[in-house]
Amino acid sequence: MLDQAKYTPRYKAMYHSTIRAAMKTEFGYKNDMQIPRLDKIVLNMGVGEAVKDTKKVKTAAEELTAIAGQKAVITHAKKSIAGFRVRELMPLGCKVTLRGDRMYEFLDRLITIALPRVRDFRGVKGTSFDGNGNFAMGLKEQIVFPEINFDKVDEILGMDIIICTNATNDAEAKALLKHFNMPFTS
Repeated sequence: MLDQAKYTPRYKAMYHSTIRAAMKTEFGYKNDMQIPRLDKIVLNMGVGEAVKDTKKVKTAAEELTAIAGQKAVITHAKKSIAGFRVRELMPLGCKVTLRGDRMYEFLDRLITIALPRVRDFRGVKGTSFDGNGNFAMGLKEQIVFPEINFDKVDEILGMDIIICTNATNDAEAKALLKHFNMPFTS
């Protein structure tokens, strides 16, 4: 077992040793606190089939917990929508917010293990920024993560991954993620 006091995630060490210096010279920051850094990573799974079978939300939450290494929270409907057969407080999905060491560990596994396992993968869109330095992407299959046992999966579910930074604009955030070896197409 690893001693948590001595262990530092690989991407966190890379950020502190090389990425910060590269970003400082690239953008000409005068103060180290101006250098963009990762704030959090939010993982979200919406389970559309939950309207018919609420047990699917629980299995999705268990899978998301295995992927993230942190317990997933089940999300509920805020209000009833008759057209979608949704009632108020009905479980519809799950989410996890990762910060600190778990965030860096997940980003490392996402970039080095999960994304290369996606079928016909050519890179992630470089235009998926929101204008404030946050990057959003979606995966069509949760089985690209090695934590998920392919034989025990009942249904293939997609997931949203939102990487939040404290960058002030998209160019700084994209440069930060490029230094983390995010495979952008454009």
